[in-house]
Amino acid sequence: MAMNFLRRRFAGDSSTEVSREVTPEPDKKDASRVITAKKLHSVHKSRNIKRRNIWIFGLGGLFGVAVAAFFAGSNDMIDLSLLADMNLDSILDALPAGLVRDAQEIQKHERDAVNYDSFAVGLHARSQGIAACHPVIMIPGVISTGLESWGTEENSRPYFRKRLWGSWTMMRALVLDKPGWKRHIMLDKETGLDPPGIKLRAAQGFDATDFFITGYWIWNKILENLATIGYDPTNAFTAAYDWRLSYANYENRDQYYTRLKAHIEIAVRVSKKKVVLLSHSMGSQVLYYFFHWVEAEGYGNGGPNWVDTYVDSWINISGCMLGALKGLPAVLSGEMKDTAQLNAFAVYGLEKFLSRHERAEIFRAMPGISSMIPMGGNAVWGDENWAPDDQPGQNNSFGNFIRFRDNNSTYTAKNLTVSDAFQYLLDHSDTWYKDMVINSYSYGVAHSRREVEDNQLIPAKWVNPLETRLPLAPHLKIYCFYGVGKETERAYYYKEDLDPLNMTNVTIDTAFTNGDVDHGVVMGEGDGTVNLLSAGYMCAKGWKIRRYNPAGVKIRTFEMPHEPDRFSPRGGPNTGDHVDILGRSSLNDLILRVAGGKGELIEETVSSRILEYAEKVRIYDDDA
Repeated sequence: MAMNFLRRRFAGDSSTEVSREVTPEPDKKDASRVITAKKLHSVHKSRNIKRRNIWIFGLGGLFGVAVAAFFAGSNDMIDLSLLADMNLDSILDALPAGLVRDAQEIQKHERDAVNYDSFAVGLHARSQGIAACHPVIMIPGVISTGLESWGTEENSRPYFRKRLWGSWTMMRALVLDKPGWKRHIMLDKETGLDPPGIKLRAAQGFDATDFFITGYWIWNKILENLATIGYDPTNAFTAAYDWRLSYANYENRDQYYTRLKAHIEIAVRVSKKKVVLLSHSMGSQVLYYFFHWVEAEGYGNGGPNWVDTYVDSWINISGCMLGALKGLPAVLSGEMKDTAQLNAFAVYGLEKFLSRHERAEIFRAMPGISSMIPMGGNAVWGDENWAPDDQPGQNNSFGNFIRFRDNNSTYTAKNLTVSDAFQYLLDHSDTWYKDMVINSYSYGVAHSRREVEDNQLIPAKWVNPLETRLPLAPHLKIYCFYGVGKETERAYYYKEDLDPLNMTNVTIDTAFTNGDVDHGVVMGEGDGTVNLLSAGYMCAKGWKIRRYNPAGVKIRTFEMPHEPDRFSPRGGPNTGDHVDILGRSSLNDLILRVAGGKGELIEETVSSRILEYAEKVRIYDDDA
């Protein structure tokens, strides 16, 4: 999660094959393509790679000094006075003139690229007559919601109204005051709410979601383009939430759903238009839960027609509708690909600073993270012999989710499917965590209409689209936009954890690399974070089963292949990465079309094998 994008932020991501062409759209839309391959190539014209690398290496050294000074400003080992007389001119004077010219040329081209990308999609849409129509409300994902301290107790005063998630303050606090940061970021294990004396709340407004840390944009590109066709704070809103909480506690502590309901109703009353709801990642799960809460008697009390009355469209971007497989190892042992594939030196430093046990404890003390434990069990993710996304010639089925090479320990007796791994997690967890998970969420499958309708009355089921149904809203339109073609965690090799200082029992077998196994991690299909089955199954097949969509809500899928631009650290206008897709040109174009009332012109576009996989999933229509 956070570690993944920070690593890409500073080191780049070279794990995928690069394409210099833009994503092909349907033929009739070729004339309206926002950024052509020719234009993109001219913006990022190839230059002397060797000279560029020398310049980056030089800047990297200076950046290293700056970072060291930032994190160790109070450390006597670093004499910052030696840097007092340094300025940009003195640095440039010390560098070769040719190197400076190269750097200035690169900077100019990079600036031209940024200026070209900014607002370009909105300007193009506006030239085609697309203008603000429906009010837009955005529900962000995990990393795009900042959390700030409002506590006034002595230990919290230094952090008052500073972000302990989603800012450089977070990074500094994590390094210089780790115990204090942990006290603030972890919820009370018994209540699932604020610990005594601590008060952390979701930042609000556009500032809560546009950037994660300075320079790392999240929703900013979408905000730029919405503004270009006529949106502003009177007709576009964000609904940020404290993603650490269980979904029920969003309302119990913060009245989040009540406020969201009122926000939507006021927007419709003022504009005389239904709203377009725009969600990303975990935000799609939150919105699905809200659809049930808002209509339920004793909760939102909106009645069975509320969604149909107030919501025109739901734009589901990279939604982890069936969870994220990486969520399970995160809470099981505090690990995922981002930690498993670090080099030995980095692993040593990380373990000394924040051990596996500490990481697992932090993740478990954030009940919202456990909402992303994969749903559907073996019916979706496979068993020891089969999985719907197994590839021809594959030696070991993806259904073997957690695998052990050594079967001699009590902890590693046999391979585990997703269902087995979830039960293993509960069996080896403290009572407080087990009770919280069981009372807050459900991860199974409802196989009949009666079961689905009964589940509409059980809040713990509301997060799971395989156990509940869509609203009875025949006029609602759902657009599923997500990236494909980027390797994503699918299975893991584990071993017994012999470290006496750790209490997680098992750990990823990072010493095992063989064929498709990289440091104990087996990769599959997805957007780098969310697996293809999770992002695509409900859109491609699940919501076409009548018990899950009895009102016949229209679903349209638009997949976006991951085709990163080698010159952009964030992948450029054709990335399919889970987070960076928010800046993708074609995604922004699609959002503007829906918000501008032209969503019906979007054509279904599927390039992956999701339709094939969906047919193999062992969930069937009860009327079939």
